[in-house]
Amino acid sequence: MSKNMLNGAQVIVDYLIQENVPQVFGLCGHGNIQFIDALYERSSEIKTISVHHESVAGFMADVYYRVSGRPTATFTSCGPGSANLPISLANAFLDSVPFMAITGNVPTSQFNRGAFQEMYRHYQADFPSTVRTMCKKVFQPTRGEMVPLAVRQAWKTMVTGRPGPVVVDVPFDVFMESAAEEAPKAIEWSANISSRCGADPEGVEKAVDMLLAAERPVMLVGQGVRYGGAAEELRKLAERLQIPVAASASGLGALDVNHPLALGLVARAGHYQANHATRQADVLLALGVRFDDRTSSSWIPGYSFTIPPTRLIHVDIDPEEIGRNYPVALGLMADVRTFLRQIHAELDRRVSLTKKEDARKKWLAQIDGYRKEWDKFVAPGFSDDTTPINPQRAAAEIDKALPENAILVSDIGVHHNWLLGFCKPKRPDSLIGSMGFGPMGFGVAGVMGAKFAAPDRPCVSVCGDGAFFMHANVLGTAVEYNLPVVWVVWNNYAYASIRGLQRGYLGGRELATDFKHPETGERYNPDFAAMARSCGVEGVRVDRAGDLGEAIRKGIAANRPYLIDVDIAADVNPSGAGVWELPGLGQSKAGIGTRFQPG
Repeated sequence: MSKNMLNGAQVIVDYLIQENVPQVFGLCGHGNIQFIDALYERSSEIKTISVHHESVAGFMADVYYRVSGRPTATFTSCGPGSANLPISLANAFLDSVPFMAITGNVPTSQFNRGAFQEMYRHYQADFPSTVRTMCKKVFQPTRGEMVPLAVRQAWKTMVTGRPGPVVVDVPFDVFMESAAEEAPKAIEWSANISSRCGADPEGVEKAVDMLLAAERPVMLVGQGVRYGGAAEELRKLAERLQIPVAASASGLGALDVNHPLALGLVARAGHYQANHATRQADVLLALGVRFDDRTSSSWIPGYSFTIPPTRLIHVDIDPEEIGRNYPVALGLMADVRTFLRQIHAELDRRVSLTKKEDARKKWLAQIDGYRKEWDKFVAPGFSDDTTPINPQRAAAEIDKALPENAILVSDIGVHHNWLLGFCKPKRPDSLIGSMGFGPMGFGVAGVMGAKFAAPDRPCVSVCGDGAFFMHANVLGTAVEYNLPVVWVVWNNYAYASIRGLQRGYLGGRELATDFKHPETGERYNPDFAAMARSCGVEGVRVDRAGDLGEAIRKGIAANRPYLIDVDIAADVNPSGAGVWELPGLGQSKAGIGTRFQPG
């Protein structure tokens, strides 16, 4: 190799540095040691964070983006090293989160020979087939000179259009081969590309006409508003036209939940004022939302939505999502922030809007009535002082204990439903969760990515006992990198959300969903607080609701890795104004209100 040439690994590292990637997350293996060596050479410009399981690296990269708005990268080795990554890739893909996964593979000279850890029986070096359904695109350069093209195209693919992860799968020898005299100049290839397309002008005019003519308008916001940076434009439009705003689980926090026009969560366990408003709306403006089964009460009319007769305006960067689950009165492919700015510009051209604001008062007064009914429905749970702790009370105590600038990263499980129902996120990154793929471990590991993205903000993970036990290796990583994150282990001694399904749909025939001691039959789990202490992490146990908030405040103030093992009841699941159907097993019942039948 010429001394003036960069090898494949050096080209990739240089490109990441040009794109202002501050650190990469990953795990070593024989297939990526040359890439790690390239990171070593540039260690003053890009940090390397070593984890203890590859999926942890992916979850950290995922949440790092959700907080910072900047993509980062992961590195894994060939065979099982990279095979541990797809769960994180799929999660990011379905939640439209970009990161670059750099995966090692066997040397090209050994392709199709069944070398150690080669996936070869269907096609040579066939790891790309493993992840094609879980990312936007896979790139596999097989010569050093192909690396510059692959890395710049991969980055562009990742961040343009609907964002999502990409995979750059690099054979061992390609990391080492001469690739180029210099890496592609990122500022020339991607810095000047904008995917913030607007809607067609006629569509914008029609949307404004529909909103101004509506008697019962509602806006529904999803993740596209939160991570598309459209929160301020949303708030201004809501206030300008006095239109209430409901949120999918992925959209909560796009508008401060305490705002008078915020309806809260619309979902199978949604807030009554949210579900009852969206299902009665005459015009529904949906911004960056997918209309998944949980948001839409399994698409059964009259619980979350009644489309039609509700006239749906659906705006999304991805036209595949428009008209997927509901017919549209108006479908517009657009970046939601650009679209909202277009709406404001169109409203500026209209005459007085005061009459429209006045016309909303009756509709908003009705909604205030629904809100009072919901508050009365949930009030008992806030004062329940039982042991184990009432889960609704636990969610409320967690919310009250968090500073306004805190980042709460939820894992997957029944606790996530309670947090969605009873936490009150004030900003787009106040409450982060996974709603597409839903892998356990997302919040356990992701909270460390949040801390790298926002080192000056408190970062707290609320995670189930099942998910934490799966990924307890994060304790070591937090100590190694001195990450002052707080884990609140929602310990209900069960895979409680699934046990709830067994009780609700299968007549209580429970199997493989709770944890019991083999001799006593009593509920069993490891002592998570002691486990944490054995790793050098402060660990405490809480079994009274009144002590939970103080424990969280102490954990944040400790400014070191901290774990709180919380004894929480698992005999009740969240209830709300929607339903959920498991085809063949039946449909749940709404906890409040009845199915809406349009007149």
